[in-house]
Amino acid sequence: MTIEVIAVGGYEEIGKNMTAVKVNDDVVIFDMGIHLDRLHIHEDTDIARMHSLDLIERGVIPDDTLMREVDGKVRAIVCTHGHLDHIGAIAKLAHRYEAPIIASPYTLALIEKTIKSERKFKVNNPLKTLNPGEKLQISPNLTLEFVRTTHSIPQTITAALHTPEGVIVYANDFKFDNHQMVSPPPDYRRFRELGKKGVKATILDTTNIKEKNQGKTHSEKIARDLLKDVLKGPLEERKGLIVTTFSSHIERIQAITKIAERSRRKIMILGRSMERYCSLAESMGILNLPRNVSLYGNSKAINKALSRANDNRSKYMLLVTGHQGEPDALLPRIANNKTNYEIRPGDNVIFSATTIPNPINIANRDLLDRRLRERGARVYNNIHVSGHAGPEDLRDFVRMLNPQHLIPAHGDLSNLAAFVELAEQEGYKLGNDVHILRNGQAQVFNR
Repeated sequence: MTIEVIAVGGYEEIGKNMTAVKVNDDVVIFDMGIHLDRLHIHEDTDIARMHSLDLIERGVIPDDTLMREVDGKVRAIVCTHGHLDHIGAIAKLAHRYEAPIIASPYTLALIEKTIKSERKFKVNNPLKTLNPGEKLQISPNLTLEFVRTTHSIPQTITAALHTPEGVIVYANDFKFDNHQMVSPPPDYRRFRELGKKGVKATILDTTNIKEKNQGKTHSEKIARDLLKDVLKGPLEERKGLIVTTFSSHIERIQAITKIAERSRRKIMILGRSMERYCSLAESMGILNLPRNVSLYGNSKAINKALSRANDNRSKYMLLVTGHQGEPDALLPRIANNKTNYEIRPGDNVIFSATTIPNPINIANRDLLDRRLRERGARVYNNIHVSGHAGPEDLRDFVRMLNPQHLIPAHGDLSNLAAFVELAEQEGYKLGNDVHILRNGQAQVFNR
């Protein structure tokens, strides 16, 4: 029996994730994501009318044309969570494969929305729900298992593909967080059981591998405590108050709204993607929004809400998109006086997000910061903890699973190389049992 891991996307960049695993004649695809940097794409960007070939050429979605050379039947498309860098290309690529799309309920609901909004392609793949802790046989030789883990979006899973030659574990993305409000802790016991059963190979997230000063990624409990401290004064002042974070970060949105619930301010959540992620999470019982929260997704409703907030600044807290400084997102538009809400001296703007480290984001974010300060705002930066495993979390994970082989993913070459250094500290050796792949390359494991 031959097992082949094919790196389609996400092995030369952070984003655009797509991996295929071939076991004899059966193929399973894990994730189909976009690379947000390439088109200045952010969470409110609509790519529904763009063609897949154009997006591939621009490096926005994985170049899956290499799959034409893979001799085998795709049995399933498996998505680990609902971030765009993991599901954003589903509507552009999934129709090429006669296979079901399998994901946890919240992830699948987000995928369904993406498919319904698609204007170029018709996606008729069956949609199948698999809950964390459940298994599904997808071919005579393959069984898929979802293992509960944590990240910065609810119902993130680690996928375990059971084969006759051992388990293939796909862990893109994850963190180890025992103190989230909307998500239970990772299933450490199951990870250890898989390690004892026999893990053939693990493909894992290296986004934070270079954060050596941090070691282990902090829990969301730390972010909640930081937000409580930072928001205490601004919530009581009679000034404008704006908070921005990732619209998909339901855990963080839950924390922010709960902290502000006890204040006299009404909370406006503004932005198309904010409305999409939050309304869906609320309808599924994942997010529990306080009574003083209103959601606005379309531009006309947002403009009216901003006018009300501008006239009664001390009565509202705005929770908006635009934390990366994307020019057409809501916060930069506010900062540039392109909305009905103006920044005034003494207003408070809180960034509960970190700047994603690429040149475009850094430049946009710096410009936004300067615009806000020029207008007299007080700016609070990086009130945030990461959603990705730190180096010591990765070490713990490797020790739990004890895989025969390791394949780092979700990073550029410097990330992958930094992981090799950690793996060699754990007794692995580059080219022997830890393998660096580039997009379009494959690693074969023979019996």
